Amino acid sequence: MKKTEKSPQSIDSLVFATIRSHGRGSVFVPADFLDIGSRRAVDVTLHRLAKQGVIRRLARGVYDFPKEHKVLGPLTPSAEVVARALAGRDRTRIQPAGAYAANALGLSEQVPAKVVFLTDGPTRTVKVGPITIQLRRTTPKNMEAAGRLSGLLIQAFRELGQEHVTQQRIDHLKRTIPAAQRRELLKDLRLAPAWMHPIFRELAEEKV
Repeated sequence: MKKTEKSPQSIDSLVFATIRSHGRGSVFVPADFLDIGSRRAVDVTLHRLAKQGVIRRLARGVYDFPKEHKVLGPLTPSAEVVARALAGRDRTRIQPAGAYAANALGLSEQVPAKVVFLTDGPTRTVKVGPITIQLRRTTPKNMEAAGRLSGLLIQAFRELGQEHVTQQRIDHLKRTIPAAQRRELLKDLRLAPAWMHPIFRELAEEKV
């Protein structure tokens, strides 16, 4: 039996219902809606919703359902939320890297204009407002600790360099990261460069 095509109105309502179910602040790409209609139909719907001001086009093929601030108006989503949308539904992982990883841990006050995430998916770059977000394909080893504290620390320490991982920075991490999370670092020692091993061991200690 031939599959019945959904009407444009039906696709519009289903796409918007899906967007609304994720709430304000969510970011999405056309591929997120391919179970509702064809790529062309979804593109037309998203274009129409953006033109109506219901959603916002952040970059080519990237949209959000913006949070609204009473004074500032529509707020820009975080780089991580955008990166997760770019990673898509392909079960690809992302890992903050470079200056962004150091900033996320409070080890640097530098807010990078280019935010890099390592991924086991395809490389992709988009510009959202003043910030460029890049998903950079990397080796399986670099992704082994993705999504864990160890992965974030490895990337942050690489960015800072051994000589800049000072006792003051280590003490800051011990104050701001719960002991239970820090103890988990010992499980990932093999994934970190040798020079980071003593730092991981010190961070894993209970004492602050």
